[in-house]
Amino acid sequence: VQLQASGGGLVQAGGSLRLSCAASGLTFSSYTLGWFRQAPGKEREFVAAISLSGETTTYSDSAKGRFTISRDNAKDTAYLQMNSLKPEDTAVYYCAARDGSVVISGKYYAYWGQGTQVTVSS
Repeated sequence: VQLQASGGGLVQAGGSLRLSCAASGLTFSSYTLGWFRQAPGKEREFVAAISLSGETTTYSDSAKGRFTISRDNAKDTAYLQMNSLKPEDTAVYYCAARDGSVVISGKYYAYWGQGTQVTVSS
């Protein structure tokens, strides 16, 4: 199983980025997908998750209203559209997959990507 996160970069505050998570080696449509992030010196935190067919999404309070998670099961890819970015959004962003319903705890996700760096300048 491989999860390849991409789309990170350097952006000014107020800007947007779209992260992608391309999956292989698993039946993508059978897995809940989640996005997590980890800033330097901080613990990993939940950002967003989406259910198998996309009918259920959940967001952290910090992501709600600014970020949108989506998936394209035909392309085995999940996305995280991030708008109105803030310097505090700076972190390495990871996508993860689990065989089950949407949950926000990372310990329940079996597969993880390598992460993509997002840096938001003020």
